[in-house]
Amino acid sequence: MNATLSPAALVAATSDEQLRSIGEKILRKERLSFDDGVALFEKASLAWLGALANWVREEKHGDRTYFNRNFHIEPTNVCVFSCKFCSYSRLYANREEGWELSIEQMMHIVKSYDGKPVTEVHIVGGVHPKMNMEFFLELLRAIKAHRPELHIKAFTPVELDYMFRKAKLSVAEGMKQAHEAGLDSLPGGGAEIFHPDIRKQICEDKVDAEGWLAIHRAAHRLGMHSNATMLYGHIESYSHRIDHMDRLRQLQDETGGFNTFIPLKFRNKQNEMSDVPESTVVEDMRMYAVARLYLDNFPHIKAYWPMLGRKNAQLTLSFGVNDIDGTIDDSTKIYSMAGSEEQTPVMSTAQLVSLIRQVKRQPIERGTLYNEIRDFSNLSIEEIELN
Repeated sequence: MNATLSPAALVAATSDEQLRSIGEKILRKERLSFDDGVALFEKASLAWLGALANWVREEKHGDRTYFNRNFHIEPTNVCVFSCKFCSYSRLYANREEGWELSIEQMMHIVKSYDGKPVTEVHIVGGVHPKMNMEFFLELLRAIKAHRPELHIKAFTPVELDYMFRKAKLSVAEGMKQAHEAGLDSLPGGGAEIFHPDIRKQICEDKVDAEGWLAIHRAAHRLGMHSNATMLYGHIESYSHRIDHMDRLRQLQDETGGFNTFIPLKFRNKQNEMSDVPESTVVEDMRMYAVARLYLDNFPHIKAYWPMLGRKNAQLTLSFGVNDIDGTIDDSTKIYSMAGSEEQTPVMSTAQLVSLIRQVKRQPIERGTLYNEIRDFSNLSIEEIELN
């Protein structure tokens, strides 16, 4: 298949009748079915997928490629759960191997960014039995009192479900209290793979798919936005991936509250699934492309560059991706401990802008909710370093 052909010509030249029908749907901007999604994984060439995913990306965003200036806080890696793919957490019984940050320590991290042009703090970690609802409400209030304009994106449904149950709160009431204390949006973590057959094997003891979706639904009903993820490339099948994205697509139809979808590559270092080989770069790009084609109601597809590495993150920008996350901070350990490409995941704004420019895309700094802050297309590196 000649990848230099236009998407319409590629579709017309497709010999497989099912793929040609799917391609025609994409070009007409019609929704793909479950079977269409599975067929894309099983039958389409990478060049074909990439051409169509890039067409959809450019129809939605042109060359605009988003990033934000953020930092991460990881309150603890001590956790009551034992997910088999996790290289990060330490069971509560072995908590001497982990860390537990106090509110004062976390506020010290927040204050270290005073005067710096960050717009978001991202807070996720393990599920620590002593870090309860009141602890985190106090943290949220303290951050907002210190820097009201800083967007707080925090807590996966795994963390929130545990907090709510321990506090004997409904999901609706728990989300209301967190939002009133300063929680602005939810990250996408904890989704893993929704299908119960897979969830039972890799993360049986934490919140299930229905619970994860219910917490995001409650957040959306409060006017909050959130992200969604999927952990791919381990023991799941293509149909499990489509099932996962289909559930997300249905909730997005209902609420419209998701900003972006982030496929997360399984890494096999230092966990109970080290015997499972990691996906190839070809499979990674296939995942991003299918996500862009299947999730027609998601505005954005994001590649998390610390997990993929910088070069592969650049490559995703030709396979449907229009966001490569943020400048981040070198305190992020969740993926580096699993063997991600970036062991010290920190990039300056200038480095991130250069990364995007190198592949002829337009670097746009955004806020968490995709409000455009600044177009960095025409600034020199020296000018960027001063901003």
